[in-house]
Amino acid sequence: MTDKPAHDAPQADAAASEKTEAEILAVIEALNVENASLKDKALRTLADMENLRRRTEKEVADARTYAVTGFARDMLTVADNARRGIESIPADALSAAEGPFKALIEGVELIERDLLKTLERHGIKKLDPKGEKFDPNLHQAMFEVDDSSVTAGTVTQVVQSGFVIGERVLRPALVGVAKGGPKGPANNGVDAVA
Repeated sequence: MTDKPAHDAPQADAAASEKTEAEILAVIEALNVENASLKDKALRTLADMENLRRRTEKEVADARTYAVTGFARDMLTVADNARRGIESIPADALSAAEGPFKALIEGVELIERDLLKTLERHGIKKLDPKGEKFDPNLHQAMFEVDDSSVTAGTVTQVVQSGFVIGERVLRPALVGVAKGGPKGPANNGVDAVA
C-alpha cells in the first residue's frame, strides 16, 4: 500500500473544489443563456399576438364597413334607373304635370332621395364632381370638352355619378373633362387626361 503524504490531501480537496465550482458556473451560465433564449421567445410571441390582435381588429372593421359592397353596387342600378326615369320626362311635360302624373314623378324622386339617404347611412356616399379637379382615383374620363372658361383638367360634365364606400371607390364617376383652358396648379405628377 502506498500512502499519500498528508500534505497532498488539501491540494486534492482544493482541486476538486475548483472543479466543482467551475461546473457550477458552467451550469449557471447555461441556465442564463437558456433563460435569455426563453425570454426572447416569450417577447416575440407576445409581439406576434399583439400584431395578430391588431390585424384581426382591422379585418373585422373592414368587414363591417365593406360587407355591403355587393348589395350596394346592385342598388346603384336602382338609383340610376330612378334618375333616368325622371330625366326621361320632357321639361315641358315635367313643368305642366298635374294630378296622378305629378304624384308619380314626385314618388320616383322621393324613392331616389330615400335610397341615396339609406346608402349614405351605411357609409356609401355619392360623388358629384362637377367643377372639381379631375381625379383618376375617383373619376373616369369619358370625353374631353373644349372649354377655355375653366382650368384644364376640370370636370365640366357628369355623365354618371360615382360612389365610394368607406375609403374605397364603389363606382367611379363618369365625367367629361375640360381641355384648352388655363393650366391648373401643379398636380403632383398626375395629368388630367392623357
